[in-house]
Amino acid sequence: MPIKIPNALPATRTLEEENIFVMTETRAITQDIRPLKILLLNLMPTKIATETQFARLLGNTPLQVELTLLQTSTHKATHTAEEHMMAFYKVFDDVKDQNFDGMVITGAPVEQMPFEEVNYWEELCRIMEWSKTHVHSTLHICWGAQAGLYYHYGIKKHDLPEKLFGVYPHTLDKPRAILLRGFDEVFMVPHSRYTTVRREDVENTPGLSVLASSEEAGVFLIAAPEGKHIFATGHAEYDARTLENEYLRDKAAGLGTAVPANYYPGNDDTKAPNVTWRGHANLLFSNWLNYFVYQTTPYDLNTL
Repeated sequence: MPIKIPNALPATRTLEEENIFVMTETRAITQDIRPLKILLLNLMPTKIATETQFARLLGNTPLQVELTLLQTSTHKATHTAEEHMMAFYKVFDDVKDQNFDGMVITGAPVEQMPFEEVNYWEELCRIMEWSKTHVHSTLHICWGAQAGLYYHYGIKKHDLPEKLFGVYPHTLDKPRAILLRGFDEVFMVPHSRYTTVRREDVENTPGLSVLASSEEAGVFLIAAPEGKHIFATGHAEYDARTLENEYLRDKAAGLGTAVPANYYPGNDDTKAPNVTWRGHANLLFSNWLNYFVYQTTPYDLNTL
């Protein structure tokens, strides 16, 4: 089944060229099927690249997905044309009276700031509080995961001695977890962050379970009861060149960022990177949509 996105969204052409099944609004209105309503709160500065990455994963499942893009009203995008934001994005006031089957909260490049100093923190807290009653399952990504763990459970983030940057092997802490159905015993996930959450803080929090983790990258997948909230500390959605773009940006800024781990063959940044995480990224989103959204969400969202 396809993902339903606006006709003119830049992601539409990109995904069609990748043979992802896309259904534009024009065709979708002729079908008598209730699609899953998914809200994407995009906090990344690279709006178009990020919305394309998530649309790619949400669209590569047997389910029909209707994607709504959300931005914060207290922080205006500076890296994306205002025309794009006005054409394709809503703000919280536009959706607060609606219910959604699922929501994704992306990462954001603000992790070295205290949460309360982020200029849209209060708005994000309102959205996360609203999600308790208006969203069936919320998937939090990277800083979005740290923000969710802090808001919902009081779990703090901690500075790392240096940037965690690269693609790292992960293992299954709960091999029989439904979210991990079909996963290999070892799988790769990109990470790009300066902070982390501690395993002991998660394990000492009633109701939370660590599903997968990495010796180098720490806890990766954390689940609340019945998958109401799922937290992923890495970036499974990243494209092949996303880490490279970040590396070149940091290098140009003189930040001394090391070559991304396990990314370039032989750590040679003149070679094309190896993509070793794409299959499990698709499986993660497919499992989330199927088992924690589609299988359990009410048909009538007004009864959520």
